[in-house]
Amino acid sequence: MNEPRRRMSGKERREQLIQISRSLFAEKGFDGTSVEEIAATAGVSKPVVYEHFGGKEGVYAVVVDREMDKLLGMVTEALAASHALVKLERAALALLAYVEENSEGFRILIRDSHAASGTGTFASLINDIASQVEDVMVDEFVRRGYDPKLAPMYAQMLVGMVALTGQWWLDVRRPPREEVAAHLVNLAWNGLKGLDPNPRLTASRGPDQLRSRPSEKELREREKARERDLKELEKARERERREAEKLAREQEKIRQRELKEAEKARERELKEQERLLREREKARERDLKELEKVRQREQREAARQTRAAEHPGEQPGP
Repeated sequence: MNEPRRRMSGKERREQLIQISRSLFAEKGFDGTSVEEIAATAGVSKPVVYEHFGGKEGVYAVVVDREMDKLLGMVTEALAASHALVKLERAALALLAYVEENSEGFRILIRDSHAASGTGTFASLINDIASQVEDVMVDEFVRRGYDPKLAPMYAQMLVGMVALTGQWWLDVRRPPREEVAAHLVNLAWNGLKGLDPNPRLTASRGPDQLRSRPSEKELREREKARERDLKELEKARERERREAEKLAREQEKIRQRELKEAEKARERELKEQERLLREREKARERDLKELEKVRQREQREAARQTRAAEHPGEQPGP
């Protein structure tokens, strides 16, 4: 006979419904998915779905919140790097990693937002990420002498470029994500490196101001700026490497010190055990000597009593 299937707990059933809904929303979208289909796939009745989420809108909101938290967390972690270029590299790679490893979730986020998701799903996510990138942009703009008030606009441009590339790459998956990230950073960083602090559209300039290409002087200045950026990046990477090596050495010293302390403690414990054994042996020897003395006294007393019995009138000797 087949053993009866174990009944799911409320928590397990809720998680099952979330995962099933996630797959259906990714495949068919919010409007194309029904409560009936969610319940049928899970092997439960419709009231079970209503009991846990109050309806399709409730489970959709939970799925969207989870995916947004996951992606935002990955990008936030990437932006914790020390150098601006490294931040950009890791953030682009984090987004592509999310696209590759959570394709269903990304498909849900980039679909047209539904009322159940509140304020536009993907747009609100882009705004959340851009607000963090904005802080990085402000520092970089100040360092380069650009107007920091423009940082929010540039953050939106930069994040939007990366996000749209992720949407494109979701289906093509070529080239590999590391290569896509490298090209993204190449376009974004080298564009930012040669940023004009006072840009104007070509159409707004007079005929004498139109130029088809930068001057040799500008090209040299841009190349010098690029070399400075690369040197700074290399210095930052070298500092991180040295810090990692220093940390590894310190951890090794701590480990060796702990090993030595543990060895000394073990030696002290062995010596203490040996001392206790010696003291016990000496005490045992003393007890044996005392016992032997008592036995000898008893033997002498017995011999004296024997002689006295055999010779009643004899004066006992000393």
